[in-house]
Amino acid sequence: MNIVALATAYGVGSISIIRLSGANSYELALKLCKKPLTPRQAHLRKLYDSESNFLDEAIVIYYKAPFSFTGEDVVEFQTHGGLVVANLIIDELLKLGARAASPGEFSKRAFLNSKMDLAKAESIQALINARSEGAAKILARVMNGELSDFVGSLRDELIKILAYTETCIDYADDDLPADILDKTKEFLLSASKKLEHIVHISNSKKGLIDGYKVAIIGKPNVGKSSILNSLLHYQRAIISDIPGTTRDTIEEQIKVGTHLVRIIDTAGIRETKQNIEAIGIEYSKKAANEADIVFCVFDSSKKSSEEDTQILNFISNLDKKVIYVLNKADLDFKFDIDLDAIKISAKTDTTALSLALEEYLNSQDTNEIMLSSNRQIASCEEANAALLRAFDLLNENQLELFAYELNLVIEKIGSITKKMENSELLDAMFSNFCLGK
Repeated sequence: MNIVALATAYGVGSISIIRLSGANSYELALKLCKKPLTPRQAHLRKLYDSESNFLDEAIVIYYKAPFSFTGEDVVEFQTHGGLVVANLIIDELLKLGARAASPGEFSKRAFLNSKMDLAKAESIQALINARSEGAAKILARVMNGELSDFVGSLRDELIKILAYTETCIDYADDDLPADILDKTKEFLLSASKKLEHIVHISNSKKGLIDGYKVAIIGKPNVGKSSILNSLLHYQRAIISDIPGTTRDTIEEQIKVGTHLVRIIDTAGIRETKQNIEAIGIEYSKKAANEADIVFCVFDSSKKSSEEDTQILNFISNLDKKVIYVLNKADLDFKFDIDLDAIKISAKTDTTALSLALEEYLNSQDTNEIMLSSNRQIASCEEANAALLRAFDLLNENQLELFAYELNLVIEKIGSITKKMENSELLDAMFSNFCLGK
């Protein structure tokens, strides 16, 4: 079945790209443009509907299978921008027998036709939503095959170990290399460390891909909303000298250097008997727990209070980056808790805070391989757990159970890119051992 969809974002632009994929794509395209198309060449063609009404003049490119994104015949129509023209062409292709593509269906067909593996498919989606230049570079490396190479080399070695194990189980009388057990244990421990490392890196630097969240917390009237307004360069939050003015969290997106960041203004944290304010405070604590970075704000023009101490105790239990901020630096300094803090005045200038945040975000960039989805992280965690179980079973010489756990490791690690085929195990066994010829 041929599928068709708009490949560019909805809205007004210079061009709209319509993608058509399937066995009959070329024939359907000819019904619109009336003239032959040479594969992989751009043609300027006038497009007509079934009643010979002129639709648009467009660039039409034909990609003959298997040399296309999906591995099928693909035709792309580059029309003038705007939804009306694009929809007219899509409607005409639907009338001719194509159907509207489901979300991700072009990539799914590319995967099923072996034009990409799952790691590349997920990195493409993540790249579209990348929140920083660092994320784009990481995902570009994944698309270029670095993650697939890592998974592939690990997986291939595990399959070889499984082949040795199955041979040992079935042909117990055959002589095996004396050091095979030690080498296997050494590899399993090394593989476990690699999996632990890539999971740690991917979790700790997840904000590079998903976007970092910054929560501004502090007691009432320390200037949290003023800091938000200053960072945004417009009056987004209501500011007042009345404590408890902010009752709910306010989220906005800002660009800090090369990073897109979600910044969250929260209600002042304090003891209160007002139900609505108490709910807002719970939201504040939740925002701090879910954030990647916390701005912990204090009023430098006043001595510290019990509320400040309680906030410091709350912060001490958070496992995340905390940037301490002493606001109202334009007034006389009276704060009496020793903190490594940035001193600013939200009324005049928050540049120092922006620079500190940018410096931290830049420090999170990495040249290491990262996993680009929660699914990949979960697969690696499950693979490592099975790997450690397998190691213990090997120490106990429980080869059947060891082989079972090793199969599970291969399945989980392989799910990042593809599933193991039984033929691969057979090939590894017969290519490495002479089992009776």
